[in-house]
Amino acid sequence: MALYTIADLHLPLGIDKPMDIFGKNWENYVERLADNWQSNVRENDTVVLPGDFSWATYLEQSVKDFEYLHRLNGKKILLKGNHDYWWTTMNKLREFAALNGFGDIEFLQNNSFMYEDIAICGTRGWINPAWDNFSGEDKKIFDREVQRLELSLRHARDYSEIYVFTHYPPMPLSKETNAFTEMMKQYPVTKCMYGHLHGAAHRNAVEGIIDGIEYRLVSGDYTAFNPIKIHD
Repeated sequence: MALYTIADLHLPLGIDKPMDIFGKNWENYVERLADNWQSNVRENDTVVLPGDFSWATYLEQSVKDFEYLHRLNGKKILLKGNHDYWWTTMNKLREFAALNGFGDIEFLQNNSFMYEDIAICGTRGWINPAWDNFSGEDKKIFDREVQRLELSLRHARDYSEIYVFTHYPPMPLSKETNAFTEMMKQYPVTKCMYGHLHGAAHRNAVEGIIDGIEYRLVSGDYTAFNPIKIHD
């Protein structure tokens, strides 16, 4: 078994919203992703998708995107991104997956999963407090996401390591710490994978080991639509 991750698939199969308008990196990305995925991921592997999975606005619009994901190898764990407008309550998401036979797809929010003795935790995250124009409303959302991360971390049991997955980058390029990064330091988090950054914004990625945690950007266009193996 192996553990993989890739964020920001932005699948447009349920609605007409092609991504190639954002540059050559996105040309034929749906086909490229499937080829790369099937060439590397096996049926007993697990893939975590940290947000922006589908362009659908409503859950019923996302069926074709989920069918595409279901046809790919492995178990898939999704968390919410800022463009996942289709995301609804956990009960409705689980009912949707069961009704459509998507038994290989699960959802990460206020909970955790286990891969061998590694806990898979995470939440969407939000705009970083160090960024410009961080408002009072942003602080409310950011604080709520810190609470959701803590719920996920507390949910984990019997682990030797914790991997955290977020959609938004957990820290700015200045590497200024915040409540989100401090929460991860309270637990034995060893890796944090995130997405959200595209194109020229890749230069804002924070990667490498900081305070004992390895940070890594895994946006689809950053990885050339290759799922990234993070544990054998």
